Amino acid sequence: MKCPFCDQLEDKVIDSRTAREGEVIRRRRECLGCKRRFTTYERIEENLPMVVKKDNRREPFDRAKILAGLKKACEKRPVSIGALGAAVDRIEKRIQDLGETEVPSRTVGEEVMRALKELDPVAYVRFASVYREFKDIDQFMDTIRALTQDTRLS
Repeated sequence: MKCPFCDQLEDKVIDSRTAREGEVIRRRRECLGCKRRFTTYERIEENLPMVVKKDNRREPFDRAKILAGLKKACEKRPVSIGALGAAVDRIEKRIQDLGETEVPSRTVGEEVMRALKELDPVAYVRFASVYREFKDIDQFMDTIRALTQDTRLS
């Protein structure tokens, strides 16, 4: 494993333990070059579907891209990185549970919207405004009304 501090390839594993209900192995490592410590995570490589974009291009499902979108929507909001990581895990699992070899990007986007709705209403509206390409203030207001209505029903 390449050290993130000095790029040395030699390290030793100091500690290993399972994480995320046994789905991930967390390894604490020490670089043999600079002696600094870092953490790596190991997970089973699963066959995730290809995402079919609006223009019919296909690209692999990318959890890093999902996390980046969630981070952007939750910027300056009281949402922890841990909560975002858990949301990405749930989204990835739902997409995988579909059992499809290809999924429309719309499906992934709707899963992200669902996760944001649970995490933070402001982040949800932020993401929705870009994802659904709001054209005017009325679309914002409709989304906010629907969100407040859902909140009252819960």
